[in-house]
Amino acid sequence: MERRTANISRKSANGKKLRRILRVVTALCCVGVLGYAGLVGFVYYRETHVPESLDYDSIIVLGAQVLPTGEPSVQLRFRLDKAIEMYKRKPCLIVTCGARGGDEPEPEGKVMRELLIADGLPGDRVIAETSSQDTKENIRHAWEILRDRGCETPLIVTSDYHLPRALSIAEDIGLVPRGAGGRCQPWAGTWLKNHMREALSWVKYWGVKHLGLPL
Repeated sequence: MERRTANISRKSANGKKLRRILRVVTALCCVGVLGYAGLVGFVYYRETHVPESLDYDSIIVLGAQVLPTGEPSVQLRFRLDKAIEMYKRKPCLIVTCGARGGDEPEPEGKVMRELLIADGLPGDRVIAETSSQDTKENIRHAWEILRDRGCETPLIVTSDYHLPRALSIAEDIGLVPRGAGGRCQPWAGTWLKNHMREALSWVKYWGVKHLGLPL
């Protein structure tokens, strides 16, 4: 009888311990979900509070996916449309950025240049940069091209959700942040996915910048 009572007590203690662990895990999961949601909200807030500037003498268009067919992805089309809009406001040199991805038929920068010319921009005003692999390289390599041509105040054009982080990276490089974002419309079907991914990209950016993490 005593052994049976001891076994029941042990099982009861183990059950309480397991319930406490489950409560802690559940609480941590809730905190993680709320924190992630807060980051997505941060991304949306930042993108809606970036003023468009007319103080620029050149434009840098950051790369996005080119489909295997050679057509621009939805986000890339939005960026190109915004670049055309900003060029018409103030005609100037444009650098289109991006290397070739794994399933892309040609480098993003080259495809973007061809699309802008097809849309009516003069070929001698659009320069393709085709070696950069990420946002930081996009901006740095494009700025080297523009600086060598006497430009001083480039405007960065990208997707609206991506623009605040791109401007922070530009500031890290030494540029005065100025930019314009192509609107990521909810009907495009990828609004939430893009904002969730951008929230994680901010975590990576902070980790590299402030903690020196090898991300």
